[in-house]
Amino acid sequence: MSRPRRDPRAEREAKTVAVTARRRLDLAAFVSPSRRPRRDPRAELDVIEVFGAPRRRYDRTQTTALVSRMMKRAATQDAEPKAPQVRIVETPAFHVFAVLQTPKGRLSRFDRQILGAARMLADAGSGGGAVVALASAATADLGPAGADRILDLGDEPNRPASLRTEGVKAAVEQLQPKHILLAEDDESADLARRLAVTLGEPIMTDAVYLSAKQVARRKNGMRAEEYGEPPRIITLGEDRAANYSGAPCEARAIEDAPALDLNDPAILSVETIPGDPTQLSLSETDFVVSAGNGVTDIEVFKNLAKVMTATPGASRVICDAGLMPRSAQVGASGTVLSSECYLAFGIAGAPQHLQGIAGCDHVIAVNTDLHAKMVERSGLAIIQDAQLVMPALWQLIEERRGKA
Repeated sequence: MSRPRRDPRAEREAKTVAVTARRRLDLAAFVSPSRRPRRDPRAELDVIEVFGAPRRRYDRTQTTALVSRMMKRAATQDAEPKAPQVRIVETPAFHVFAVLQTPKGRLSRFDRQILGAARMLADAGSGGGAVVALASAATADLGPAGADRILDLGDEPNRPASLRTEGVKAAVEQLQPKHILLAEDDESADLARRLAVTLGEPIMTDAVYLSAKQVARRKNGMRAEEYGEPPRIITLGEDRAANYSGAPCEARAIEDAPALDLNDPAILSVETIPGDPTQLSLSETDFVVSAGNGVTDIEVFKNLAKVMTATPGASRVICDAGLMPRSAQVGASGTVLSSECYLAFGIAGAPQHLQGIAGCDHVIAVNTDLHAKMVERSGLAIIQDAQLVMPALWQLIEERRGKA
């Protein structure tokens, strides 16, 4: 038996949507050869099913089908999302300090890792410990990041390291924490060593592994590892601990903070002088602006990076062409970034380039291709020619600075 012969014109006519402007076709519509709508027996049975019966019953008369359908919809509708239950540690058995940096009043990726490690130590064994975040009370997301208590020592950006050490020392004497965790980075690393000398406590620096029973670090040029029980003061390397992902914690502020003497007669003034971002290494900066094959005017790009106080970077294509130095190359074959923000002009997003920006918190892409991999990776995308966006962005920055 031969198959029925198809009539393309008839099929197209059957899928025509009646409109007044121009002809449109609903290609997803299924039309049977007889042009009759195809029945769905299962859907018909679901409509006439009597809701609430112990056995499946059907109302063939359709008298209660509408009521049954409405009841079923009401029962199957998703309930309103409830707020997650806050985890409260009312009387902690011990405390674990997490000394945070909180740049610009918010938690960095490193801060979240420190809180995650502190949460792990507080919950280890029989648990009952509380994580105390030494940070400003105005810092957001301390509870979801794992902090049970907040101890605000009133740290200021330009406070001398000696005064910060005295503040943490006073907090340690007041609460007697079991462990003190800090980041092996800049000021926190210096603070940890000052604190160890002041308290006379042992310290484990740049730990690569941490658990409730063991801590490890590299030595002898990273050719060997040193293990031991976790001391009281520990500094963690970046990406050595996971973020806390459990229920949000209380993040209750400790009211009776230790009183501090903020005057140090040996220090007359303290001032932080920021370095030139255009001269910083890509691995050390927080804001990187990169140019790709879609950027033709490199001078405008460099000037924009200077105006935005960002470190200029580039894709491999730009560096191979000699338009940017090899040290500016971003990617697996160049520099792997851990910056807070990454702005890409005219970069499609090769796999090796995406590997280099995997550690960036925020990615912004400017590209003409809506389906580019960089646009897919970004949290904010501008679909436009980079050569048009750069001068417009430059002008906007100058206007806002003029108003300020």
